[in-house]
Parts: sequence; structure tokens; C-alpha cells
Amino acid sequence: MSSAPRLLLVDDEERFRITLSKLLGVRGIPVAAVGSGEEALAELRSKPYDVILLDVRMPGMNGIEVLAEIKKINPALEVIILTGHASVDAAADIMRLGGYDYLLKPCSVDELMDKVDSAHERKLAREKRKEKAPVRQAISGEEGKPR
Repeated sequence: MSSAPRLLLVDDEERFRITLSKLLGVRGIPVAAVGSGEEALAELRSKPYDVILLDVRMPGMNGIEVLAEIKKINPALEVIILTGHASVDAAADIMRLGGYDYLLKPCSVDELMDKVDSAHERKLAREKRKEKAPVRQAISGEEGKPR
């Protein structure tokens, strides 16, 4: 991978945010961490990110509501949901809204890193395809014209 993903961690549990931020930081992933959905949305409007780690159960806006708003702000962002509460309905909602994946807490840092790396690679590949699309359109548009 060319560079570390810009990662935003959203979780209302301060101890979890601090611990996970340190664990990811040691692995070369810079992390910005916020404690609520409202803070996450404000952060996303002011700075660019590649991958979001988002808790489901939080006071105020829950993670599913935040996911829907994130996708309105920037549909290309990859969002990995972290939760301590498994729910088939929540998982279905997350995937329907464009979530990248769903992990149960606690999960290993290695498993989380694999998901973050995969999500980042997917975002980079999508951006690369988007950059090439106008070139393909220009080439295909000119090919059909008589000389």
C-alpha cells in the first residue's frame, strides 16, 4: 500500500478510543478519535479521511444514523462498524447503507488492521477508477469520429 490510511475512530468509550488509537499508532496508522456521532460529522466536514471505525451504540446519534450521514457527506468513505452487540438487523442495515464491514468487539488488532487495509485499498482503487473514467470517455468519444 502506498500510504497509511487517514483514520477516524468514533466511539463513546474513552478508554477504548485511547487504547485503540495507541495500538494503531504503533502500527503506523495515525488516528483521530472522537466520542460521538455529532463530533464525527463535524470532523468529517473539516478534514479528509479514508476509513472510519464506528461504534453502533452511542448516546445521541447511533452508529447506523451516523453511517447514513457519513455517506451523504462523502459516499467514497469506507466505514467499518465496531460493536459489542451483535444483531442481524443492524448488520443488514449497515450493509444496505454502504458500510464496508462489521466487527464484533473485542476483535484482535490484526483482524482490525486487515479490515482497515482492505477498506483503504478499496477506496484507493475506486478513486483510481474514477480518475481514469474521463480519459476512457475522451478516448472512446474520439474513436468514433471520422477524420
